[in-house]
Amino acid sequence: MGKLTLTTFLTLDGVMQAPGAPDEDPSGGFSYGGWIVPFADEGMGEFVTEVFDRTGAFLLGRRTYEIFGSYWPRHDDPADPVASKLNRLPKYVASTTLKEPAWGPATVIDGEQLQSEVVRIKDATEGELQVHGSGALAQWLLARDLVDELNLLVFPVFLGAGRRLFPTGGLPTAFEVTDSRTTSAGTAIHTYRTKGRAAFGSFE
Repeated sequence: MGKLTLTTFLTLDGVMQAPGAPDEDPSGGFSYGGWIVPFADEGMGEFVTEVFDRTGAFLLGRRTYEIFGSYWPRHDDPADPVASKLNRLPKYVASTTLKEPAWGPATVIDGEQLQSEVVRIKDATEGELQVHGSGALAQWLLARDLVDELNLLVFPVFLGAGRRLFPTGGLPTAFEVTDSRTTSAGTAIHTYRTKGRAAFGSFE
C-alpha cells in the first residue's frame, strides 16, 4: 500500500505559482515567475532527489501536467533522478477537459470518479503517489483528507501576489513534523504527516 504525498515550493507568503520560470504560469496577470531560481542550491537538489527516489507514480493537475510535458520529454536523461521518473513512471491527470494526453504513460481521471480513483491508485502503488505543484488539485485533496504527507519547501522571498496553496476555508488539520532542514541558500524544508483534525484549547 502506498501513500499520497504533496511536494510544493512556497514563498514566505504562501505563493506557489510559477516557481520555475517567468513564462511558466502567467495566469491572473502573475508576473513574478521564476522566483525559486536565485535560491536553487545543492541542498534543494539533494532533497528533490530524495523525494523522486521514493515515487511509484504521479498524480498531477492538467496545468502542471502540460507544463511538465512541455519540458521534461526534451530533457530526458535516464541518469537524471527527476527526468527518468517523470518520463517513465505512470502519470494520472485530474482533468475534465484533457482527452488525449500526449506525454505518457498517462491516464486521465475526470471529476466524477476522482476521489475513488485516487484511493484505488494510492493503494495499488508501490512507493509514493506523488503530487507536485498542481495547486487546485492539491487544495481539493487536502480538503478531503487524501494527503498523507506534505513536503513544503519555503523560500526566503515575499511576493504579495499569486496563487496560494492554503486558501481561506480549508479543513482544520493537525500535522506532525517528521523531517526539517535548511539549505545554504536559506530554504526551509519541512515534511509533515497528517494527524487528524486540529485541536483547540485555552491557556486560562
